Amino acid sequence: MEKSNFVLEKPGWLRKKVSLNNENIHKVKNLLVDLNLHTVCQSAKCPNIFECFSKKTATFMLLGDKCTRNCAFCSVSSGKPQAPDKNEPFNIAQAVKELSLNYTVLTSVTRDDLEDGGALQFAETVRQIKYLMPETSIECLTPDFNGNIENLNKLLDEKPDVLNHNIETVKRNYKTIRANSDYRRSLDFLQISKNKRPDIITKSGFMLGLGEKKEEIAELLSDLNKVQCDIVTIGQYLCPGKENFPVKKYYSPEEFLEIEQIAHGFNFKFVVSGIFVRSSYQAATAFHAATSGN
Repeated sequence: MEKSNFVLEKPGWLRKKVSLNNENIHKVKNLLVDLNLHTVCQSAKCPNIFECFSKKTATFMLLGDKCTRNCAFCSVSSGKPQAPDKNEPFNIAQAVKELSLNYTVLTSVTRDDLEDGGALQFAETVRQIKYLMPETSIECLTPDFNGNIENLNKLLDEKPDVLNHNIETVKRNYKTIRANSDYRRSLDFLQISKNKRPDIITKSGFMLGLGEKKEEIAELLSDLNKVQCDIVTIGQYLCPGKENFPVKKYYSPEEFLEIEQIAHGFNFKFVVSGIFVRSSYQAATAFHAATSGN
């Protein structure tokens, strides 16, 4: 893996104002501790964490905080994970109820050690949330389940409102950035989801700043369009640590707008492109925009 020996100077537009003087932040943190829950907001060092916590929202991360893969861009710890927590689905549902969430995002670490890839934990969590909070819309941001269609179907049978699977980067970068993943497999994952549930909203996201070229970005958008992806999120890669892949370029707000315009040339229902955009950031807004036809 290429290390961050040379660090690009961060431009001024990367500064994000953060206010910690909000009681909701402490409420969310305490609730997560009380229910023994993890969030990708914390594990992935998301720059939007305090903004989201202040609004009493969080992206719940299933199956612990240890990933069986070691993607070069990610700060989530890799290693030998613990056995799935049987209480986790119910505890997440309890948190959703306690926070009065109208829209819930579930994700997980990748669990290649599990026969089902973690699909049954997703499915059970969706069931538990629907039981306690039947009016809540649910988005599942999943790993690829090793391309196992039966595992994917176990989740789709529970009818989440959104199936989200991130493509993360352009095809050329996969050997370096996502060594244990497969570009075509991720695209097929989205297409199969749409074929199984034509009514479902499918969603994917990717990062800029990993050495991609403009024509590769356009190719990626075209590939997502071909598999009938409905929502696309595009954000700036921010290197989380010295052991991670270095940032090759910081895109300006104007460049993000230009790329968003390119994306609008395809048949997506909703596109959001910006420096601090993350896959689950303002997910409810993206969902409602995609389903309203606006």
